[in-house]
Amino acid sequence: MRPLFYRCCNTTWVEKGNSATMGGVLFSTGLLGNLLALGLLARLGLRSCPRRSPRPPPSVFYVLVCGLTVTDLLGKSLVSPFVLYAYAQNRSLRGLVPASGSSLCQAFAFFMSFFGLASTLQLLAMALECWLSLGHPFFYRRYITPRRGALVAPVVGAFCLAFCSLPFAGFGKFVQYCPGTWCFIQMVHEGRSLSVLSYSVLYASLMLLLVLAIVLCNLSAMRNLYAMHLRLRRLPRSGPRERAELAAGEREETPPPLEELDHFLLLALMTVLFTMCSLPLIYRAYYGAFKAVHEKNGTAEEIEDLRALRFLSVISIVDPWLFIIFRTSVFRMFFHKIFIRPLMYRNWQSNSCGTNMESSL
Repeated sequence: MRPLFYRCCNTTWVEKGNSATMGGVLFSTGLLGNLLALGLLARLGLRSCPRRSPRPPPSVFYVLVCGLTVTDLLGKSLVSPFVLYAYAQNRSLRGLVPASGSSLCQAFAFFMSFFGLASTLQLLAMALECWLSLGHPFFYRRYITPRRGALVAPVVGAFCLAFCSLPFAGFGKFVQYCPGTWCFIQMVHEGRSLSVLSYSVLYASLMLLLVLAIVLCNLSAMRNLYAMHLRLRRLPRSGPRERAELAAGEREETPPPLEELDHFLLLALMTVLFTMCSLPLIYRAYYGAFKAVHEKNGTAEEIEDLRALRFLSVISIVDPWLFIIFRTSVFRMFFHKIFIRPLMYRNWQSNSCGTNMESSL
C-alpha cells in the first residue's frame, strides 16, 4: 500500500521545478574538501618519516581523522553521483533501473543512513580523544594508543552495517522522497506502523545521544583549553623558579602558548556547526512519528525533510575543512593575523593599563 504522505514513492520521473544545482554544489565541495584532506594527510605522513630515521608512530588523532576522511569520501562517492545522474536523465531512483524495482532506492537509503551514522560515531571518537588528552592526560597516555584508534573505523562500520540493515529484515522501511532523487528512512506512516516508526525514532534517538555526547566532550575540552590559556597568561608574572617548575610540569600536557586559543575557537565553531546540521533531521524524525501530519501539507513536509537531509550532508563537507585544512600553516597564519593578534593586543593593552594604574598608586 502506498504511504499517504510520500507522493513520489512510486514515481519514475523527477518532479518538475527542481534543479541539480544544490546537489552539484554539495557534491563538488565535499569531494574537493575530502581530496584535499587526504592529500594533506598523505603529505604529513611522508614528512614525518625521513629516510635515515625510524618512522615514528602516527598520533591517535591522525589515525582517527584518516578514518573519518575516508568515510566521508566514500559516502560522497557512493551517494551523490546517483542524485546528479537522476537529474541528468530526468528519472527518479526507481526509474533509473526499472528492471530492479526499488533495489537502487533501497541501496541509496542504506548508504545514506549508514554514512550519516558512521560519520557521527567517528566524530564522537575524535571528541572523546580530544577530551581525554586534555582533561585526563595520564589515562590517555596509558590506554589510548594508535593501534586502538585504528580499531574505531572497523568497529563503527560493523555496528552501522548491522543497525542500518534492519529495514531489510522488516524493522523499519526505506522510501523514495520527492523530487524522486533521494531515498531515506520512512519517518511518517499512514497506518502508524509500530516497526516503521520505531526504527525512525530509534535512529533519531541514537543520533541525538551522539550529538549530545559530542557537544559535552567539546565543551569540556574547551573549558580545559580556556583554563590552560589563563594559566599561561599568569605564567610570566611568576618568579623564574616557579615559572620553570610550572613549565616542566605542563610541558607534555598543554599545547604551545599560541595554539590553545585557536584550538578553543576551532572547537567552538565545530560544536555550533555540527549541532546546527544534525538537529533538523532528528527533529523531522520525531515530528513525523509523534505529530499528526495532514495530507494537504504533504508537499511542504517533504520539502522540510529534504532540507533537513541537506543539512546533515553538510557535516561530511565541513569535516575535512575544519579538522585538517584549517589546521595548515597557511590558514593558521591568516587566522592569527585576523583573530589571535587583536585579542593578544587587547589583553596586552589591558594589562599595561592595569600596571600603570598600580604604579601610579
